[in-house]
Amino acid sequence: MTAVRTYAAVDLGASSGRVMAGRVGPGALELTEVHRFPNRPVRVPEGLRWDVLALYGGVLDGLRAAGQVDSVGIDGWAVDYGLLDADGALLGNPVHYRDRRTDGVAEKVWATVPAAELYAATGLQYAPFNTLYQLTAALFTAQFPYAERLLLIPDLLTYWLTGEQGTELTNASTTQLIDPRTRDWAYGLAERLGIDLGLFAPLRQPGDPAGVLRPEVLEETGLAGPVPVTAVGSHDTASAVAAVPATGERFAYICTGTWSLAGLELDAPVLTEESRAANFTNELGLDGTVRYLRNIMGLWLLQECVRAWGEQDLENLLREAATVPALRSVVDAGDTAFLAPGRMPERIAEACRTSGQPVPGRRPRSRAAFSTRWPSPTARPSRTPSGSRGTRSTSCTSWAAAPATPCCAS
Repeated sequence: MTAVRTYAAVDLGASSGRVMAGRVGPGALELTEVHRFPNRPVRVPEGLRWDVLALYGGVLDGLRAAGQVDSVGIDGWAVDYGLLDADGALLGNPVHYRDRRTDGVAEKVWATVPAAELYAATGLQYAPFNTLYQLTAALFTAQFPYAERLLLIPDLLTYWLTGEQGTELTNASTTQLIDPRTRDWAYGLAERLGIDLGLFAPLRQPGDPAGVLRPEVLEETGLAGPVPVTAVGSHDTASAVAAVPATGERFAYICTGTWSLAGLELDAPVLTEESRAANFTNELGLDGTVRYLRNIMGLWLLQECVRAWGEQDLENLLREAATVPALRSVVDAGDTAFLAPGRMPERIAEACRTSGQPVPGRRPRSRAAFSTRWPSPTARPSRTPSGSRGTRSTSCTSWAAAPATPCCAS
């Protein structure tokens, strides 16, 4: 009789993280959310930063809650990274992709490599926070000369768990430094732009071993070793798309979180000028695939409004919103005016006022206790993945967490 195995799937989003326990047996998969924790960026004098230590603490708490597991995998949002010094120590909190440091940087990059040529080489859509632009902004900071290694966020937490460094391919493809045709670094492009690819750890494929939990991690979580950590599709969208229960090759997907992503899974990238003009992106997926998609503003405006209004009950807020006449005013959620955090209700009102539409009134600040409620799949029924696109050959089923709740919060 085949034994039931348990996998811990760590899923990090831009507003929260969670640890899922996936129990896999003959013809069945059972998912349980064992821990959820907030992801709250912090504004300091030098800009907006991720509280990555709090995230790591949430991961450890989740592994402790999961109990004994057979493997661990981590996925998360894209483009952001941590810098390590020669001793492997973190050089400051990672910069948030919504930080203003990349303002005007794209134009400087395009002066060396025009936008059309950049797209033809990497297939990545323009976004002001792509890793390439972040790195360009960081090159001449006082911190950067001390950096010996760059790890994307899921790889950074994997390193802290195992002591081993790597760069998982699906997330690396969002840096705008990967050639989607070769599925390797775009060496010539990086050289022209003065980017040292030696900063990156060796590329890993989804399914590759990523080490075992360090003794200190085993002690803190109460797990018995050895517990392997497996590289998964560490860009959360890659894991989500791998879990789409499609029965054929012709399917589309919509992944919703802080960002929403709509697209297709293809066998090869689309690098035409028409594709660039439409701002489609080519990100690498599992099993040699390409995620051809558009990034769309997702729940970001709602999340920021809830944060500005204070501690609101999300379910009650949505019920109240449903009683208001729809489409009295319409704003472009993808406008760059809404990209940065802070003052979101006021900025929406300003956009309505500027466009001559009815201006929404102020919402009274709640005096109730904090009660933001999220869907919690703590008692999900067993699923039978056979015959679906969700049955991938990855060693650890971190992607299995994807269908439980909206996850693509890159």
